[in-house]
Amino acid sequence: MLIQKLRLQRGWSQEQLATVSGLSVRTIQRIEHGQSASLETLSALASVFEVDVSQLTEPQETKVSDFSSHSTAADEAIAFERVRRIKAYYMQIIRCIVILTILTVINLVTGPNYFWVIWPALVWIVALALKGLSIFEMVPFLNADWEKKKVETYLGRKL
Repeated sequence: MLIQKLRLQRGWSQEQLATVSGLSVRTIQRIEHGQSASLETLSALASVFEVDVSQLTEPQETKVSDFSSHSTAADEAIAFERVRRIKAYYMQIIRCIVILTILTVINLVTGPNYFWVIWPALVWIVALALKGLSIFEMVPFLNADWEKKKVETYLGRKL
């Protein structure tokens, strides 16, 4: 958790931390999810964050002020992840347009009597539309509020 806090304080993504530390993104993810890290890994992270290795291994005291900064950092992380998902979605739309254009040209050159390109186009467009509904949270049971309510329900808390 401390690694994630230090990373978010600097405004880095997991990919950026992995790049500057020389570790894999998966290693960063595992450490942030509570798995133990080797001394070599902790040394690499300590040098990146300019702290002592012992500071990364000691249990941290939780202060009231940490909750507000963590909440803000977590909100920023969630916002960055959402923007990344939207960007990836737009890139998929661009790929779809390019590939369908190439397929249309191939269809018209090889067999203009039967317009077969419509079938992959329909499948791809429907898939992109469904993904867009999910990404832009237009489906009630796929949005963040629904997830939050379900987590609270499973944890036995009331909203």
